Amino acid sequence: MNEHQYRSLRTEEIEQLTKQNCQAEDWSRIFVSDEFDPTRFMSVQFSGTIYLGSQTGEIELYGGVKKQCGIYHAHLHNCEIGDNVFINHIKNYIANYSIHDHVIIDNTDICAVEGPSTFGNGTTVDVMDETGGRSVVIYDELSAHLAYIMAFYKHRHDAVCKIETMIGQYCHEVESNKGVLGEHTQIFNCKELRNVKTGAYTRINGASSLQNGTINSTKSAPVLIGQDVILKNFIVSSGTEISDGAIVSNCFVGQGCSIGAQYSAQNSLFFANCQGFHGEACAVFAGPYTVTHHKSTLLIAGMFSFCNAGSGSNQSNHMYKLGPIHHGVVERGSKTTSDSYLLWPAKIGAFTLVMGRHYKNSDTSDMPFSYLIEKNDESWLVPGVNLRSVGTIRDVLKWPKRDKRTDEHQLDCINFNLLSPFTIQKMAQAIAILHQIRRISGETTGEYSYNNTRIKRDALHKGLKLYDMAIMKFIGNSIITRLNKAQLEGGAGLQDCLKADSEIGLGDWIDLSGLLAPKNEVIKLLNGIENGTITDLKTIDQFFRTLHQNYYDYEWNWTVRFMESYLQKPLADFSRDELIDIIRKWRESVVELDELLYEDAKKEFRLDSMTGFGIDGDQEIKQKDFEQVRGRFEENSFVKEVLHHIDRKTKLGERVINQLQQITITN
Repeated sequence: MNEHQYRSLRTEEIEQLTKQNCQAEDWSRIFVSDEFDPTRFMSVQFSGTIYLGSQTGEIELYGGVKKQCGIYHAHLHNCEIGDNVFINHIKNYIANYSIHDHVIIDNTDICAVEGPSTFGNGTTVDVMDETGGRSVVIYDELSAHLAYIMAFYKHRHDAVCKIETMIGQYCHEVESNKGVLGEHTQIFNCKELRNVKTGAYTRINGASSLQNGTINSTKSAPVLIGQDVILKNFIVSSGTEISDGAIVSNCFVGQGCSIGAQYSAQNSLFFANCQGFHGEACAVFAGPYTVTHHKSTLLIAGMFSFCNAGSGSNQSNHMYKLGPIHHGVVERGSKTTSDSYLLWPAKIGAFTLVMGRHYKNSDTSDMPFSYLIEKNDESWLVPGVNLRSVGTIRDVLKWPKRDKRTDEHQLDCINFNLLSPFTIQKMAQAIAILHQIRRISGETTGEYSYNNTRIKRDALHKGLKLYDMAIMKFIGNSIITRLNKAQLEGGAGLQDCLKADSEIGLGDWIDLSGLLAPKNEVIKLLNGIENGTITDLKTIDQFFRTLHQNYYDYEWNWTVRFMESYLQKPLADFSRDELIDIIRKWRESVVELDELLYEDAKKEFRLDSMTGFGIDGDQEIKQKDFEQVRGRFEENSFVKEVLHHIDRKTKLGERVINQLQQITITN
């Protein structure tokens, strides 16, 4: 709001206001700016203390209708009104609000604060466990990573309690008896807003009820709340749209999210770029890019991220004994097909495709990039097969392009990497497990059992090969990236280049709902919180950002140790020819995986895929119709990119091999 020198009303101004059907409980408690124009106030009832800014401009509404700024047919109680505001037809009243410049409130029932209120901050969300065992306390700046720690590190009780205390301090700072409607907020045709605070450029159009919440809209990332929406006990972050009859209760909605089409969400957390339409979420931890578009799709008591839930997807979170205490984890990048079902507790590995209904409590977290398929009420696991799926690669490429966050201050640190220490460590573990299963059960066994799933012999062998190719692709990528950054001068320079920079990054890596980080560093954070060296939320947030910014440095440190373990030799002992062999194997792995993707993409252009095309014609018309709609296989942008990728990586491998051949390593 503009800073004004306020004054009391003059006698002639009071007379003018009275003629225009304005009334005041006490005219002496109304203060106005020097530019006050009494003609801009008609049928207004004032009570409590009122501050009125300058109303000299005009607004333009939908359809080109222009109206003069001012206040018409309204009751204001204890309000501060900024400059060039338009308030019209308030059926009940506006109470206890600071209304900033250029705000529009038209045809709304009630907008009031009954304080003190924290406007949704401090709301406890019973995520995962509906009985409250994994509750998360939300506030304006909540990140997916901090929520992850609060929900899943309950065993670090002291750290979680101190984090909740920090959030409590933040809530105390924002607590107020007066609400705020940020500049350029527009509220049209709404029924009620109670204890609601909005940021700049918020647009609320036709909402039914908003109670106890904050809308953190900004000019660069405005928020839209649409028709018939009901929000209760909420935080809505910048760049988000909630519309079309959505019902959201006890929820945090992150940046760039879209929720609509009668979607229902209760006691759930939605982080960056989530989408929810038609279905229902209950006690869900929805990490970045969790998407559900279909009716009859229920996400309940689960953690998801980079997940696409097919129509009719469902889970069960209790066994009708001690109530809804069970929960499940679906690691990043997974998909569920139509009518899929998972019985909690269960843990699904990263980038897994879930098909069918699974009635046993399975754990496939050490088998990433798999298919989990139902056949005759049995769960069948196909390890690693998703590595050759064109859909997997397409998803990874599209996520960064679909980032709707336009706010400069982004709450979530998101790592989109397909191959990372997080997934590679799981592949190495998968290889060890598959070898062990085969050794125990026998080489000639046709089927194997693993964590309430079954694996066919051929699938096991193919999984071993696919995992090894992906690991060699990752190793080669890391070495080549490292060599490209270095200025090599002889063998000593090469050996120095391939050394780890520090020990940060060693050990297991975890996915903190979008942020890939070394587990040891997260433990350092928790230790710092517990011992009192970390005492505020901003320091915690900066810790996450530092982990994200230094990802590739920490990744290399981890990769050096991993390569030595996987290849069973210290990196410093590798000869030039052995490094060249690694690059050659990298090139072979990249090319073979790309060729598998190419063949998978070709399935979309087979004759049986043309069924339904050329509806009234012969085979030739069918072909032409298909090509007009889908295009030709050779001209498909993804297919061309796969071929270009094969060519680029082949040439890159040759260049790096030639570079290494110029260097002699002294062992």
